[in-house]
Amino acid sequence: MTEAWIQVATVLCVAAPGVAFALIAGAEWMRFPLQEREVVRIVGVCFSVATLAVVGSAGWMLHAGVTEVRVPIGDWFEVAHHGFSLALVLDRLSLPFAALGAALVGLIGAFSQRYLHRERGFRRFYLLLSLFGLGVELVVLAGSLDLVFFGWELVGLTSALLIAFFDERAAPVRHGLRAFLTYRVCDLGLMAAVVWLHHTVSSAEVAPHAGSEWAGLVAPEGALDATIVGALLVWAAMGKSAQVPLGGWLPRAMEGPTPSSAVFYGALSIHLGPYLLLRAAPILDRAPIVAGLVVTIGALTATHATFVGRVQTDIKSALAYASMTQVGLIFVEIGLGFRFLALAHIVGHACIRTLQLLRAPSILHDNRHLEQAVGSHLPRPGGHLERMVPRRLQPWLYRHALERGYFDSLLADGILAPVVRLLRGVDRVERRWIALLEGGDDKPADEGSGSRVAR
Repeated sequence: MTEAWIQVATVLCVAAPGVAFALIAGAEWMRFPLQEREVVRIVGVCFSVATLAVVGSAGWMLHAGVTEVRVPIGDWFEVAHHGFSLALVLDRLSLPFAALGAALVGLIGAFSQRYLHRERGFRRFYLLLSLFGLGVELVVLAGSLDLVFFGWELVGLTSALLIAFFDERAAPVRHGLRAFLTYRVCDLGLMAAVVWLHHTVSSAEVAPHAGSEWAGLVAPEGALDATIVGALLVWAAMGKSAQVPLGGWLPRAMEGPTPSSAVFYGALSIHLGPYLLLRAAPILDRAPIVAGLVVTIGALTATHATFVGRVQTDIKSALAYASMTQVGLIFVEIGLGFRFLALAHIVGHACIRTLQLLRAPSILHDNRHLEQAVGSHLPRPGGHLERMVPRRLQPWLYRHALERGYFDSLLADGILAPVVRLLRGVDRVERRWIALLEGGDDKPADEGSGSRVAR
């Protein structure tokens, strides 16, 4: 295999999921809906091709002793000293993520054939799954933060749409909207980081970095600029990876189909935040304040999710908080500089959590059979935590866990409510101004009905 073939294989990693999406979407657009077997076969073949392309590229790089392959695929635009170059990068960081993403999305596609058999939104599920796979491959293989942003947005959009998959009920739609709004607010950090990098170093490309295990973002020379960019990237990672105080959407995201919950919140989507921080390792090295912030956020998230997860009454919510706990620990590892450990932790956690979420519907059934075989109740895990906490503090911690740390109410009362009041005030001023221009009454007749709808 020559370097030219490696470049073709790298492009295939992104093109194959795009082909799956285009075929399914094109059939729907032409009003020629595919059969379930045909949809599953298309997704399986495309993601198998992507997986083989990544594995083949990794094998060639290992044999040739190459640690990085950069594949330029053109320029989108260039203005003055700023340009948007399209490039893909294979290195020690992107290869494990790309292989894991392609393999797990293909696995979920095969698993969902029976799980969603004759479901009303069967083809819609696979359409969004293919688009999600495309977004993941774009994020992990992107040669610049500009291209990362495109994949990042695809992942967020498909995540919200699959949370609201069962749209005949109000709760999934409401929870999908909450996740989407959280993504929107935090994605402003990623966009601002791209702009700031272009302003300070005239580039947001991923480049080789001396003393680093893999390529990383070019860090600004000034400590203040590096701190600003690092903080913006941490803000973006917090929303995607459900870190405190923004993790309230994660257990609610389990309203979506179990297969999408497994691949999004057990394996891939929730780990894109740590991936972004691993790419930003040079910036974290230059901004120790940001590295300390990453450690603090991860430790608080792990502690919070550990206590809250112990009082959950359904298995999927318990697994959601377990995922939040592990990702918090990964944040701590990244902030402390244990980056290879964090990468190994991500791969192991993704595989185990995917298996647990896929088996979530049957795990209670399995436990009951296990108790019958043993002849008694299984020992309750986590007793060591109770022994560590003084007895007089246990009722307070229990209530704290039941209320999920009060983060939801604090965000609703401290941030959301003032914003809603501000928007309603602006709406009232606008209505009165329009009524004044029309020469009518200062208070339109439909203002009351509009307020009732808003409430």
